[in-house]
Amino acid sequence: MARTLTLPPISYTLAKTLKPISPFHKSIPFFSSILSRPKLTRRSLSRSVLRSTVGKLSGSVDDEEESEELDELDVIALEQEAKDAAQAYSNSLSQVLSIEDEEKNDRKETAQSRRRSARRTKSIPDNLLQRVAIVGRPNVGKSALFNRLVGGNRAIVVDEPGVTRDRLYGRSYWGEHEFMVVDTGGVITVSKSQATVMEELAITTTIGMDGIPLAVREAAVARMPSMIERQATAAVEESSVIIFLVDGQAGLTAADEEIADWLRKNYSDKYVILAVNKCESPRKRIMQASEFWSLGFEPLPISAISGTGTGELLDLVCSGLQKVEESNIIDEEEDYVPAISIVGRPNVGKSSILNALVGEDRTIVSPISGTTRDAIDTEFTGPDGQKFQLIDTAGIRKRAAIVSAGSTTEALSVNRAFRAIRRSDVVALVIEAMACITEQDYKIAERIEKEGKGCVIVVNKWDTIPNKKQQTALHYEEDVREKLRSLDWAPIVYSTAIAGHSVDKIIVAASEVEKERSRRLGTSILNQVVLEAVAFKPPPRTRGGKRGRVYYCTQAAIRPPTFVFFVNDAQLFPETYRRYMERQLRSDAGFSGTPIRLLWRSRRKMGKDEGKAVTRTQENLTSNDPKLVPTAS
Repeated sequence: MARTLTLPPISYTLAKTLKPISPFHKSIPFFSSILSRPKLTRRSLSRSVLRSTVGKLSGSVDDEEESEELDELDVIALEQEAKDAAQAYSNSLSQVLSIEDEEKNDRKETAQSRRRSARRTKSIPDNLLQRVAIVGRPNVGKSALFNRLVGGNRAIVVDEPGVTRDRLYGRSYWGEHEFMVVDTGGVITVSKSQATVMEELAITTTIGMDGIPLAVREAAVARMPSMIERQATAAVEESSVIIFLVDGQAGLTAADEEIADWLRKNYSDKYVILAVNKCESPRKRIMQASEFWSLGFEPLPISAISGTGTGELLDLVCSGLQKVEESNIIDEEEDYVPAISIVGRPNVGKSSILNALVGEDRTIVSPISGTTRDAIDTEFTGPDGQKFQLIDTAGIRKRAAIVSAGSTTEALSVNRAFRAIRRSDVVALVIEAMACITEQDYKIAERIEKEGKGCVIVVNKWDTIPNKKQQTALHYEEDVREKLRSLDWAPIVYSTAIAGHSVDKIIVAASEVEKERSRRLGTSILNQVVLEAVAFKPPPRTRGGKRGRVYYCTQAAIRPPTFVFFVNDAQLFPETYRRYMERQLRSDAGFSGTPIRLLWRSRRKMGKDEGKAVTRTQENLTSNDPKLVPTAS
């Protein structure tokens, strides 16, 4: 016999807990239908939802066993249990997705960062910190010194020249001073021939450049040294102190002399410190440094690897810095600054998007594959005053292609890109319009979804699509949704970064995604959504006649939104039903642009032979991806 479902009332006050009630949310039929219902207290509402849910699934709430089980449910305890479950799942997922090659370095960097943060006396915005630039010819250890000063493994360090190309920034603390250290690429001098420069910088003219015409390829390669040098020059011009680094083991070279002349002629107003690196031997370090007196600066022997002499170096650096006065420090506590990483395959226009957003040549843009090596962080303020941390990353190629190329630098660059995804809030996945969706795009999309990051799909180089019509974007979106099913919830932006078209829409979309990712849904509203979803489509019965029952649901975490379902047996909810529940949550409650996690926890009766008739919670951290975290037995 057909049954009439009567939904329990819901409070307007509780409905207002969805902050903010935007026009977007008001347009959703579910929210527009519940804002005028009568008021109930939270506990009575939760009890009403619990009893009504079980009643609709079992056919009656008069069943004594179900009534006893409902009476034993403690809402407050369930809320805490849900938070613990979300944290346990997040920790387990992080272990699965950890980057093994740099796991130890990550722990070391985290410990050093905590120690340095503990010594910090005040927080100063990055734009007010004075800069300290590290310059020198290629392969003298600039990146190793940068890592030593900032206390981590930020810059890629490989025993080959030309690894660093863009400017890389990092905070450093010494005593009462706080400043920004800038790592730069090797400064190339005009006395070098083009062939020699290419060899010293290890610039390839073949890898990843098969589809580029020969003339464009040669022009791009010829411009690369000057682009690297312009980045180093920009770092010197904005810095108050310059660390001129030379190689004590290689001795004095003509390139060192030319760089010294360049600094004296053009930057005599800046404080220049001559640091002689790779002086590990206590007996030879003075002799190694004495060779560089002819450069006109007092040499200081140091070792970036072991840290010898870096304390004295930092004393000299701080003596050339001015203290930032208290009046210049922003007193207001800064709001949370979302991080947006720009990722994708090589040569899809990631660096062009960053440069178009910040309005300057922050990173080198070139047709040469693998131009960007490090993850480049840049502060950016949107049109509405919202601050963002933009992260440009290296192109991510297939693992097999990296292994076959045998490039350690590229492998480390890809690891940096994955680390950038992990420390970001929103990921801008850039794809090339004419290239369509590739298998590598799909793998990157899967990684973004598993990391729980918000996402904006950016279709760059949109101007290259010929004969565009009104329906072109619609058909293209259908193709993207079909091939990137793991990101079917992500908004799509079409842009042409090289001309600056629609790049501002990327920030607007990312800002909306971050708001959705940080939104918390009221428990009463959430249980109402679940109740309606279960009433419309109950969980399927097993062959033995058993059927899953949802007792209670709560949002345990944000970033990403994580929901914990307390059920009679998680095994009774198949994967298809869990996907259905996720679709219902999205259609009724929004959460556009962010993944959502559904965790299912079982509550079963203990056997009578154990002497108790109370319920116990069975840990079941099962999400929509059961391969990541095994179901507890």
